Amino acid sequence: MMSLNTSSVVKSSISGVSRTQSQSVRLSVRRPMVVAMVNSNGRPERSVGVSVDGAVKDVNAPVAVEVADSESKETTAVVGGGVEDVYGEDSATEDHFITPWSVSVASGYSLLRDPHHNKGLAFTEKERDAHYLRGLLPPVVVNHDLQVKKMMHNIRQYEVPLQRYQAMMDLQERNERLFYKLLIENIEELLPIVYTPTVGEACQKYGTIFKNPQGLYISLKDKGKVLEILKNWPQKKIQVIVVTDGERILGLGDLGCQGMGIPVGKLSLYTALGGIRPSACLPITIDVGTNNEKMLNDEFYIGLRQRRASGKEYAELMNEFMSAVKQNYGEKVLIQFEDFANHNAFDLLEKYRTTHLVFNDDIQGTASVVLAGLISALKLVGGSLADHKFLFLGAGEAGTGIAELIALEISKQTNAPLEEARKKIWLVDSKGLIIRSRLDSLQHFKKPWAHDHEPVNKFLDAVKAIKPTVLIGSSGAGQTFTKEVVEAMSSFNEKPIILALSNPTSQSECTAEQAYTWSEGRTIFASGSPFAPVEYNGKVYVSGQSNNAYIFPGFGLGLIISGAIRVHDEMLLAASEALAEQVTQEHFDNGLIYPPFTNIRKISAHIAAKVAAKAYELGLASRLPQPENLVAYAESCMYSPKYRNYR
Repeated sequence: MMSLNTSSVVKSSISGVSRTQSQSVRLSVRRPMVVAMVNSNGRPERSVGVSVDGAVKDVNAPVAVEVADSESKETTAVVGGGVEDVYGEDSATEDHFITPWSVSVASGYSLLRDPHHNKGLAFTEKERDAHYLRGLLPPVVVNHDLQVKKMMHNIRQYEVPLQRYQAMMDLQERNERLFYKLLIENIEELLPIVYTPTVGEACQKYGTIFKNPQGLYISLKDKGKVLEILKNWPQKKIQVIVVTDGERILGLGDLGCQGMGIPVGKLSLYTALGGIRPSACLPITIDVGTNNEKMLNDEFYIGLRQRRASGKEYAELMNEFMSAVKQNYGEKVLIQFEDFANHNAFDLLEKYRTTHLVFNDDIQGTASVVLAGLISALKLVGGSLADHKFLFLGAGEAGTGIAELIALEISKQTNAPLEEARKKIWLVDSKGLIIRSRLDSLQHFKKPWAHDHEPVNKFLDAVKAIKPTVLIGSSGAGQTFTKEVVEAMSSFNEKPIILALSNPTSQSECTAEQAYTWSEGRTIFASGSPFAPVEYNGKVYVSGQSNNAYIFPGFGLGLIISGAIRVHDEMLLAASEALAEQVTQEHFDNGLIYPPFTNIRKISAHIAAKVAAKAYELGLASRLPQPENLVAYAESCMYSPKYRNYR
């Protein structure tokens, strides 16, 4: 048998462990950990004991290794080259188990492969010497700005958006701070790459392009072990979790486990736009199977190959997950539900909103950003929200969520009962106009929108019957705002407000060009995914993007800086009003109802301040005392991608 002790010096690396820093690491043997290796008969052949002293010892302290054969009692010192196959990895056959030993110090080769600390060619001469990087990098030293310029040049060489997405994800896994600096400084160009619409295609092909796992995967096979899985995540101080079960990814349907691209993308924006530290963000996918036959038959699919679980089995796993999150990370961790199907989205939000800090971006985030756009649009068309009539195509979580927040704002402005405010709002689902005669067959979240009216089956007929001033699409069905629909809206409105919100671009109810052309340039238009400027009759029209990224990063930051323990609807109203306040007259003159993304961090700070102020007002904040200047405080809490200097 072999064992290790400390009688002779080894200057070079031991099994891939970098040479010691300027302050050397001393390896000493106390009670060794044992790695057992077996021979061809399955019996223990020898054991190797290794113990690493936790503290960094005195300068130039030698590292000593000794190999002893416990049967012959002979001791052999090995110097200069380490111990050959100490961990049994080289001598083990394919059916033998080995231990993946790793003792790492943030220096040398390992430092270049640590995305949290890697600077690439931006390491200074002093840092290269101090951290054993000399010779591992080309001699040139470049600054952060030049790295950004080079990366943007490289990304622009790709013509296919998915290739740009992959390049960005590769950069995130290689150099975290460069990734976020690049994203922050080029947000308008890169937002459609790291999020919708490109992220939708990435999710569809996630199994094919999958390289390294980003986040945690919790499946039905892990029932009873969810807390243990959460503890496997290396970062312990988590502030925001974005979780999906992949059943309703954007407008693309059930993508199962491959929906992980959504939590990863959302949390990238939490950091870039809201300033939440990357190490405080945790993307999670709950894999309960998929009903997508294409996925189940795809040899590259990375999830469970079974039909989607539901009912008690689903509820028990989700309950274990929610309990484990609270137990592991505490009361104030924000859990954002993302792209759950309607029947689960409403139930989960309703079940946990009183016990956890939960937020559903599809229901609440979408509602908040749309309400902000409507508040802004009123400055172009005149009147108050109560003066307008709203018609929705789509009565799922987004549509009903938006409708409810509009009704809450109308009720707040007019002091009218909420039930009265709802009468301004009409919804159309797959079976036609939602009316009182359908009440018994409606899902519970649709029932508040069932008003007295004759049955109307076709959407165009509903438009002509209701004569709305505002048309909102949240159906996930592309090209449903037809020429006839837009022309009808334009016939009874001087400036019709048309919001085609479904994502990705292929699922948008209409394009910006169609909206401006069919309305003869009179519409006030915004969409969920971005569209290029449109020229019509010699005038250029720039449409707004009703993107949830305006709201959720700042909203989350506001919850964190106030130490909020619950989300309240009034916080969502405060976020909407804060965003609407950022739209200037210059933006209105250009037909915009949302501010440009170029100043999004300032916008997020203002939203965070309003949300935090509301949390303090409602008695839901735990971080006391309240800062005097919440905007300045929010800005001071934001993560900066600037490189840190290393000793």
